[in-house]
Amino acid sequence: MTSRGPLGRPVNVAVLGATGSIGQQTLDVIDRNPARLRLFGLTEGRRSAKRTAEYLIQGQAGEADFDTRVEAMVTDPRCDLVVVAIPGARALAPTLHALKAGKEVALATKEVLVMAGALVMKAAGQRGIRPVDSEHSAIWQCLWGESRDSVRRLILTASGGPFWAHPDLDLDQVTLEEALNHPRWSMGPKVTIDSATLMNKGLEVIEAHHLFDVALERISVVIHPQSVVHSMVEFVDGSLKAQLGRPDMRLPISVALGYPDRLADAVPPTVVEELDALDFHSLDEERFPSVGLAREAALKGGGRPAVLNAANEEAVNAFLLGAIPFSGIVQAVERALHAFPGTGDSLEEILEADRWAREYVKVKSGRLKT
Repeated sequence: MTSRGPLGRPVNVAVLGATGSIGQQTLDVIDRNPARLRLFGLTEGRRSAKRTAEYLIQGQAGEADFDTRVEAMVTDPRCDLVVVAIPGARALAPTLHALKAGKEVALATKEVLVMAGALVMKAAGQRGIRPVDSEHSAIWQCLWGESRDSVRRLILTASGGPFWAHPDLDLDQVTLEEALNHPRWSMGPKVTIDSATLMNKGLEVIEAHHLFDVALERISVVIHPQSVVHSMVEFVDGSLKAQLGRPDMRLPISVALGYPDRLADAVPPTVVEELDALDFHSLDEERFPSVGLAREAALKGGGRPAVLNAANEEAVNAFLLGAIPFSGIVQAVERALHAFPGTGDSLEEILEADRWAREYVKVKSGRLKT
């Protein structure tokens, strides 16, 4: 599908999670491209996005008729493209509904592919999925026109969060304010904490594995504090291709919504002459074991990636509430992975793994009594 709908009309876009950071920036991209894009529908949580559209759905997953209304919106024959920006595991069901209905999906919620990557990519078929994460969008752009057989490895860049440059800092003593003080990006609390623990990179390794059908051992992570190089691809001939740009999420959003065209003036251009030195550092996986845990979960498969994701969500919530220390987040995830008794990889078993992990972490953190 091009960035025009049937008969040359604008593409009808449904936005799941319109009042979040990604959702708000998606609405901005739509507003600035009225000849190309049209807001068809949205979900807006507790806050109102104050928009006019065919579908205006307020509430959250599990509430009265919410799931049914969302399914109706993303499967409506008039809907062309669905932007999935609902945080966490509850984005899985509407994503699958949209894909099975033959819709283009622009995915910002990495948990969807972490939990059920094989099932989601099977539903996507030859259309694939348009990534909205800046790192995966960068890799996607680097791969345009390239043979997958020519790819040696994918290199995900990480800002490193607030702590990687302070090796002497005791992570047991990190405060909530310190963990939420991201040096580059303005994000919600959960994603910001994931950046501080580097769990976001672990989740992104799994996501890249499914999105681009590249083996886990051929996906690397490097620390790049300037966040100018959003990710890279190394090819078998020794060449390296990188995508650079301002740290502004409107760029990957525009790439996903406009594909295969590029939407003009998505963000101000990067002035090469103004760039400072671009630094790259190895990831200390001993101090930040999240990436290793993610690889382990993905290699073992079954419900373990879902356990990784759900345990992390609940552990981050526990930290935000003051129930566990910062270092306890990854420790809780590791304990959950080692305790998980399941093996299956059907949708039902994945959802059960998600439920099991949430209860396990809540009990261990003292937030749920047995």
